[in-house]
Amino acid sequence: MTDTRKSYIRPLDIKHGQVDMAHGAGGRAMAQLIDELFARHLGNDYLAQGDDGTVLPATGEGRLVMATDAHVVSPLFFPGGDIGCLSVHGTINDVAVMGARPLYLAASFILEEGFPLADLARIVQSMAAAAREAGVPVVTGDTKVVERGKGDGVFITTTGVGVLPPGRSLSGRQAQPGDAILVSGSLGDHGMAIMAERESLGFDSPIVSDTAALHGLIEAMLASGAAIRVLRDPTRGGLATTLNEIAKQSGVGMMLQEKALPVKAAVNAACELLGLDPLYVANEGKLVAICAEQDVDRLLAAMRAHPLGAAAARIGTVHEDPHHFVQMTTAFGGRRIVDWLSGEQLPRIC
Repeated sequence: MTDTRKSYIRPLDIKHGQVDMAHGAGGRAMAQLIDELFARHLGNDYLAQGDDGTVLPATGEGRLVMATDAHVVSPLFFPGGDIGCLSVHGTINDVAVMGARPLYLAASFILEEGFPLADLARIVQSMAAAAREAGVPVVTGDTKVVERGKGDGVFITTTGVGVLPPGRSLSGRQAQPGDAILVSGSLGDHGMAIMAERESLGFDSPIVSDTAALHGLIEAMLASGAAIRVLRDPTRGGLATTLNEIAKQSGVGMMLQEKALPVKAAVNAACELLGLDPLYVANEGKLVAICAEQDVDRLLAAMRAHPLGAAAARIGTVHEDPHHFVQMTTAFGGRRIVDWLSGEQLPRIC
């Protein structure tokens, strides 16, 4: 006898439909949402297993590395990206700065009742495109729906797994006096793109988020043979907070050169307008590298040869300091402390 139950289920109306509570209830509506939207765009052999988890191939290449990140950015869509690609890039980068090769992603979606299916489809498609481009598939996931007014459209949590080759070790504990501090490009692009969109600020040169997966750049850097001690992506809290974290972990001080900091004119203008410091503004497609002094030129050459590191620059030096201060020589020749971020300068930027 032919099973005709599916004939009574109308296809999702992606163009005009909305998320409702049944989409998170674990029944037929939820299965339809997963089949017609998530599996359609994110589908692969691992996701198709259809179990509560997924069985992955064994690896004898090294130690496993795992990282997880929640994404609550507002607005959901911004110049240069959206919460979908951001959720892929952010977690891939957290795995990659450990020196690991990202392998797989898991994704969890919290949806608000009434959220347009068209917007959800746009987000999932962006997420799928980012995962394909990075070569890091989403292999398992979960979906929940909360009542109207008790969420903010969609929140996404992603978890990444990667493999760390034998003998490779990168950590915020490894910076040493005499080391050089490098960045892969301009600072503050992502955070100010979010703020410009949120506040409807218009600039002659639009500010575009730098969101990107950095594992290709990192592999090129590691292949250069430079003695890299630390890699970190300066997201929330920006460069200033990231360097203070590393200084504390390693028990060192740092001296930055303001004239060397790469900040785009439009970002500087937006920061001045809003009373913000670009040192504390988030980035989603940049990294900080700390390496041995003798390898600066080699590492910079490798970074600049990659599209995501074309504007790489040396911005400072690690030195001994029992107080673990991060300081900066200003453009006028003075000196100031670059302290930890106090509070949250820009909420909901990632």
